[in-house]
Amino acid sequence: MNELTVIAADLLAIGTLAFGVYLPRHHRRDLVVAFVGMNVGVLAVAMVLGSSTVGAGLGLGLFGVLSIIRLRSDEIAQQELAYYFAALAIGLLAGLHGTLSPLSGGLMVLIVVALYLGDHPRLLRRHRHQTVRLDAAYTDEDALRAHLELTLGATVTRLDVKHLDVVNDTTLVEVRYLVGASRIRKEPSLV
Repeated sequence: MNELTVIAADLLAIGTLAFGVYLPRHHRRDLVVAFVGMNVGVLAVAMVLGSSTVGAGLGLGLFGVLSIIRLRSDEIAQQELAYYFAALAIGLLAGLHGTLSPLSGGLMVLIVVALYLGDHPRLLRRHRHQTVRLDAAYTDEDALRAHLELTLGATVTRLDVKHLDVVNDTTLVEVRYLVGASRIRKEPSLV
């Protein structure tokens, strides 16, 4: 009966995370399937390992092996990677002990709440990030910043030139910026 409680708690936690937090915000059905499938798989393996004489060392080794897996076919964003780790952690928390203790239950809730808050649309909602290819080769960072601010209608907070092609006259730049912020720039002093 206790194993059923553990499974139910795990399914509730991953269901809330995948269907209640991730899917409404990011709308990627393919990753919901990956999060739920990975979580249930880790739960099953962790429950078997937790009930055998192999112990927690192998379980932590399993977590280490699974945590280095990164899908090579599709590029995923950093926040999606956080959901992967959360799905792994919830499955391990539920499965390793085979019982639902207040600590493991509380940690599963903490993971879901942390991602709910950390990935909330209202948190840092003016901050944006893009990779932009420009049809000019900008060798002067100040001119590049001014052009990007004019083009994006925002205040550039950071830029990183990824590729500068002076032959084909292009610049590939990763830019972080604030939308809706007034441009406050210091004018150079003449004195």
